[in-house]
Formats: sequence, C-alpha cells, structure tokens
Amino acid sequence: MAKSVVVLHQAGLTEVPVNPERVAVIGVAPLDVLDSLGIEPVAVNKGAYLPDYLKKYVSDEYASSGSLFEPDYESIYTAKPDLIIVGIRSAANFKALSEIAPTIVFSVDSHQGYWESTKKQWEVIGRIFSIENRVKAKEQELEAVFRELAEYSEGMTALTVMKSGNNLTTFGENSRFSSIYKDFGYQEAVKHIRENKHGDVISYEFIREANPDTLLILDRDKLTSGTHTGRTPGIDNDLVRQTHAYKNNKIAYLDIGAWYVAAGGVTATQIMLDNISQLQ
Repeated sequence: MAKSVVVLHQAGLTEVPVNPERVAVIGVAPLDVLDSLGIEPVAVNKGAYLPDYLKKYVSDEYASSGSLFEPDYESIYTAKPDLIIVGIRSAANFKALSEIAPTIVFSVDSHQGYWESTKKQWEVIGRIFSIENRVKAKEQELEAVFRELAEYSEGMTALTVMKSGNNLTTFGENSRFSSIYKDFGYQEAVKHIRENKHGDVISYEFIREANPDTLLILDRDKLTSGTHTGRTPGIDNDLVRQTHAYKNNKIAYLDIGAWYVAAGGVTATQIMLDNISQLQ
C-alpha cells in the first residue's frame, strides 16, 4: 500500500499520497514551486498570465486544469491526478475538487507575514514529495538575504504604489504587499492606509505629500503589455521628483508577475528579493 501523509493547509487537514506521480495544479504560485523543485505536473491552469519562466506550461503537453478561478473538472478527472494543488483564487472549489483526488490549498497569508507563511507552504510541498532537506536549504539561503535587506532598510520609510490605467493605489503593511514592511523592514510612509484588495486610491499629490524615502512601483498594465519590468510611464513627473525617493535614486520598479501573480513561488520570491536588492 502506498504511503501517505496528513498535511495541514488553509482548508484543514488532508491525507495525501507521498511522492504523488500525477499532480494537477490550479494557481501560478504553486506551479512556480513545483517547477523550481523539478516536479512535473500533468495538468495546469490555462488562459491566465504566466511569468516568462513558466511559459513552457502553455504547451498542449500539459492538460488543462481550467482557469485560475474555475476548474475544468472533466479535464482534471481525465488527467487522473493523485494530488490536486489549488491556489487562493480557486480555493472555493476545494470541496468539489476533493471528490476527484486529495486536494490541498496553497495560500500565503499576508497578515501572518509573507515570508513566514510562504515557508509553511513550501514545507507542505517538501513533506509530500520527501524533499524536506532541499526545501529547508532554499529557505535558509533566502532567509539570509531577507535579513540583510531588512537590516539595510531599518528606519527608512516606503510607499508602495500600483498603477493600473489612469488609477493609482497604495498598499500598507496588512495588504497583499505586506512583505515590504513585515519582511523587508521598511516603515510605512503613511500610516493607516485603508486595507483593500485593490489598494487605497491616491494621487500624485499624495505621493509628494507622503515624501517616502523609498518608492516602490508596480505597473498592473504590464500584465497585458508583455513587458513585466522597467520604468512605468507617467511616474517620472514634477510631483514625484519632489520626493526624497526620487532625489536619492530610491525608486524601484517591481516585477508585477512575481509580486502580484506568482507571490509565494520560489522563483517569484527570488525575483522579489532581487528587486529590493537594487535599492542598496
């Protein structure tokens, strides 16, 4: 009889097979983790944005597990998975998917702290695939970088801004980008930012008044433009030029794929660290 292990995840306790050979994935972050650890899925979500380093999964070689939000139950059933891993966007389908195969929810909790929560997700994967030592080694490697960056940014303020079309929003320490404050060590340039999934609407005047030491920019439009990094049009203006961040060359244009879509992944986390490292 095949060995199994009981793992704790967002939806509770689930008994899953050890070293499953046929894994269906719905979600970019769990796909990133499997890809980084050399685990080949049989079914992946289709039609959604994928970072360049995951583009190979667009191939018809991999069956469709549906979209990020809506599983393709027939396709998943046909793929005969012995494990299904779903990200937060499809977590509501956990019960129905569990009728096909043992299912776990891969979900990073920003309130718990990005890095602490992310490590727990990786460790669940490590237990299932009997690669705990590899996972722990990767955690220790990245832990040292987190610590170094947090020490560098101690006492510095930051403002996190997302541009989407003509709209600007900002995110605080309890948002989806909480890692900037809880893991990378920055202080909020503006306290009590309204917590909202899509951020708190602001203006360029707001950025000038906040006058952060560091300005972190995410351009949501790049998810559809095909260019995921680089400068964001409109940010370099007279109001932003009045900030400490601009004057001291402390503006970072964050990789939208890593921070917004694949956060929680191994490669995504490395990209996040690289983005913040450029501010040193």
